[in-house]
Amino acid sequence: MKFAIAYYKHKFCQCHVNLYNDPMPQTNKLNWKIGGEAGYGILSAGELFAAACAHGGLQTFAYLEYPSLIRGGHNTYQVLVREDIVRSHSSHIDLLVALNQATIEKHLGEIVPGGALMYDADDPTLKNYACPRSSEVGCFGVPFETIAKQAGGEKVMRNAVAVAASLALCNYPLEKLINLLVRIFGKKGQRMVELNTLAAKAGYEYVRKNYPDFAYYLVPIEAIEKRMLINGNDAIAMGALKAGLKFFAAYPMTPASSILNFLAPLEREYGLVVKQTEDEIAAMNMVVGASFAGVRAMTATSGGGFSLMTEALGLAGMVEVPAVVVLAQRPGPATGLPTWTEQGDLRFALHAAQGDFPRVVLAPGDPEECYSCTISAFTVAEQLQLPVLILTDKYLAEARQTMPHFSNEPFVAPEVLAKTEQVSADVRFNRYVDTPSGVSPRSLPGQPGGVYVANGDEHEDTGLADESAEMRNLQMNKRMRKLQSVKNLISNPVTLYGPAQADVTIVSWGSTKGPILEAIAILTLQGKTANFLQVRLLEPFPVKEVDTVLRQAKRRVLIENNFSGQLGGLIREKTGIEISERLLRYDGRPISPEEIVESIT
Repeated sequence: MKFAIAYYKHKFCQCHVNLYNDPMPQTNKLNWKIGGEAGYGILSAGELFAAACAHGGLQTFAYLEYPSLIRGGHNTYQVLVREDIVRSHSSHIDLLVALNQATIEKHLGEIVPGGALMYDADDPTLKNYACPRSSEVGCFGVPFETIAKQAGGEKVMRNAVAVAASLALCNYPLEKLINLLVRIFGKKGQRMVELNTLAAKAGYEYVRKNYPDFAYYLVPIEAIEKRMLINGNDAIAMGALKAGLKFFAAYPMTPASSILNFLAPLEREYGLVVKQTEDEIAAMNMVVGASFAGVRAMTATSGGGFSLMTEALGLAGMVEVPAVVVLAQRPGPATGLPTWTEQGDLRFALHAAQGDFPRVVLAPGDPEECYSCTISAFTVAEQLQLPVLILTDKYLAEARQTMPHFSNEPFVAPEVLAKTEQVSADVRFNRYVDTPSGVSPRSLPGQPGGVYVANGDEHEDTGLADESAEMRNLQMNKRMRKLQSVKNLISNPVTLYGPAQADVTIVSWGSTKGPILEAIAILTLQGKTANFLQVRLLEPFPVKEVDTVLRQAKRRVLIENNFSGQLGGLIREKTGIEISERLLRYDGRPISPEEIVESIT
């Protein structure tokens, strides 16, 4: 699918449109984007549009971008809708809804031929600022604010009008949206339901009357299975609950904060303790303490917060307690780009805290994997008595995707505690005794015969400090031996998508999974064969599995959302294989399928 770039000049900006040679618009294939200033209800509008489409049996992928400001700044919400599974966003927009001038300036050039701009005709700055009226791009002015106020509402209800107007342009049934408005605003009273419903109906009718023809259609279908619209953070929280989480401590930090928000209201229902701590140092130390006391414990943060957690992470490694840590990445260093995405913390996660100690690092690629990896993380942490890190990023943490319901099979917790007997008070429990697996017997506070010292210093079997060379070697070897058992607990450290033999092998990890799979689908339509090696287990590194695939590859391409190609460096370190062809993006924006196709072809 080759494409050219066509440029046209606008009164205030130069824009471009990507011209494809594949068929023009079709039913149930729409990429919708709404933009405006913070406070315009962009988040609510995007979630309404995505949910309305999902309730009609359609599959969606929704992604929000916003600046790191307390108030104001440019916000966008993008929703890609199809009948078949949608794995990522797209850089080509079919319908752009502009609530301010900045949206037109920044995103007009993303509209494909046959697509359209819908703008707020009530905004005086936009009336004379419409896109060129040509055969390629449509232009529809809708008085969002006037419609909202005539329906008895306020200016803030422009977002409901904009969503209804968008659905009307695509001839999608209004009742899908009305049902959502009733559910969402029902808690705020019947008056709020009526106002939003009237505003939505008025916006829908305005467009059907004034703009009856648009080349894109959305038609509800009968879904084969029940689906949910979910992001990576919610999936992680659900996986933790499934695995028996009983203690969660965190300090809010984008993009990990919504895990805290998800779990906090569920304390009583699930028998949890959810603690918003004064800082990340306290959060990690509380997790270590809770785990020492015998409950499954987890924390979640981003790079800056994880920097503060590293000493306590090392404590977890030394005293050998389970701990699950979610590291939701964003660009650094320092505060970096707080509300944008990057995969820049891989090396940090592998080496955080002083000295060598065993840890497991997992990198899910979509919400389903976030759910399953979190369950695996708790199992591995408890059975091997070590910290497990789950790497996500802003793109994976916050993008909402329609997914089948997760497995409802009961979770069976592993037996991890030693059986002890009552002994005399001066006899200590051999908590850190050397074993072939490196996993020593574990007791809990108050357990008869289970008294030992949980010591941050190097220690002997019962935890008493011991600085001898012999004991240091014994304990270090014992701890590191645990990593040999990880392969028995993680069944799918890597996955190869696509044919075993292909023209090109793409290598990556984490949230790039979706864009890569979308790109492979495009390449297949072009007659090119490509496969994708997804590395899901990053520590201990699956050397054999990665080496086998890459040595058979005809052409290797590394794709990562960071500057240095951190996975590529890790692969070279572990296998000796250098992947010289790379697509790296580090401007805070996720890699799109179109970028991948262009780089490969």
